Amino acid sequence: MADLRDPASSEQVFAGFDALSDGVSIWSPDATLLFANRAFRQSFGFELAPGQTYADFLHRVGASREWRLPGPTDVWAAALSDGFGRDGEEIYATADGRVLRASMRPTDDGGAALTLSDVTAAERRESELRAARDKAEATDEAKSRFLRAANHDLRQPLASLKIMLFNCRAEADPERRDELLHGMDVTASVMEDLLGALLQIGQLDAGRITPRISTFQLSRLFERLGIQMRDQARERALRFRIVETRATVTSDRALLERILTNLVANAIRYTDLGGVVIGCRRRNGMLRIDVVDSGRGVAPEHQDKIFDEFFRAADDRRLQKSGLGLGLSIVSRLSSLLGHRVELVSAPGVGSRFSVHVPLGNVWHSQVVETEINEAVAGEFVGAPILFVEDDDVLRRSMGQLLDRWGVDQRSASSAAEAVSFVEAGFRPRLILADYSIRTTTGLEVIETVRGMLGTKIPACIITADAEPTVLERVRTAGVPLLIKPVSPPRLRVMMHHLLFEKADE
Repeated sequence: MADLRDPASSEQVFAGFDALSDGVSIWSPDATLLFANRAFRQSFGFELAPGQTYADFLHRVGASREWRLPGPTDVWAAALSDGFGRDGEEIYATADGRVLRASMRPTDDGGAALTLSDVTAAERRESELRAARDKAEATDEAKSRFLRAANHDLRQPLASLKIMLFNCRAEADPERRDELLHGMDVTASVMEDLLGALLQIGQLDAGRITPRISTFQLSRLFERLGIQMRDQARERALRFRIVETRATVTSDRALLERILTNLVANAIRYTDLGGVVIGCRRRNGMLRIDVVDSGRGVAPEHQDKIFDEFFRAADDRRLQKSGLGLGLSIVSRLSSLLGHRVELVSAPGVGSRFSVHVPLGNVWHSQVVETEINEAVAGEFVGAPILFVEDDDVLRRSMGQLLDRWGVDQRSASSAAEAVSFVEAGFRPRLILADYSIRTTTGLEVIETVRGMLGTKIPACIITADAEPTVLERVRTAGVPLLIKPVSPPRLRVMMHHLLFEKADE
């Protein structure tokens, strides 16, 4: 052990301290500085000299503003001075972006050793780990929200469908039965659209959704809304009215319908007497779509909270069985995504008016509605040779019956081998419709095989229930259009029309 009374030995010891990367200082029992190594001295923009008091050192640190202190300098310095000589550790951010750990340890003679360690890299790693953990937790929560939203949104049209089925069984009037059957058909279509929209909500939570903005007339959307919600209102003995409109708007059709469906369902749920009215007004180049009810209303102190998930007014026991409180949360998130302002005017016992402000569109830019296309292509499929490949027996038979009703010259294959046998027997399809997963192969491979046999790029479409991103990317890369199951006949008809007639003209 070196003898510090020997000047040469003490110089070696001090030189060793100066070689350390951490700052080290030694303080006497009366809290005056005895020694500070080079790293400690260079940590500050002021000089340090033996004999300086610990209290003075702290005040100079505070005055230099080189450390970001947790409070006023005097308070901070007094607290640390009182703790001199006791074990302690503090973390400080510096003005130049570093993170320092200051550690005090008592010495045997009653003094103290104060060390400074640069922990910037460690703190950064810890911060990154915290961020990764928070992101993982947020992803899990997003998945949970998606499942809750799916349950919530699908129950609305399902409730309407159950009511219409019950009424249809007891209805003797053929005209009324036809009306109910039409309503069930539209509601099933709404549920199909809901499945797609809920998948979009899941992507919304993950930040991967892009609205598909188009210009369209509100009349068709209002008609669907009326068919879906009218029986729910009638079941609760409420008046339900939609004011007809010829207005054209620019938005995402499916997401706007989800917003309005949730608003109407919310209005019906919280209205005991009176009714619900849907209408719209032009305001400053925008269209304000209103959902007005004569329900319980919302107290002023709750109006900023009702768009939060699961929020329900705690003082109203009648709300305990009125739903999960997710509908307005979905409205808020979708409206933010679309840039549509949502407005609430309400008073307890009077009712509420929820309004969505949507950009007006040019009627000449509006899309042709699906039903108009369906009528336009009626009869055009008669005699068209189409190959359909599907390994599910029930779906293959039902699709074959549908194609037969449209007059199609169709061949339905349960496997790739059967599809090849049809071609080898002389069948020359003008269109191939194929499921993606076909036992030991894929629909894409069947399409390529048939195209190779006939030496021409026959129009084709993949129909699948597998919405995995890898599957969608493979189909997209192959340049084949895609329909997601369940596929409604109108959508299938529009796709077939495009591939058989419009695509051929390009």
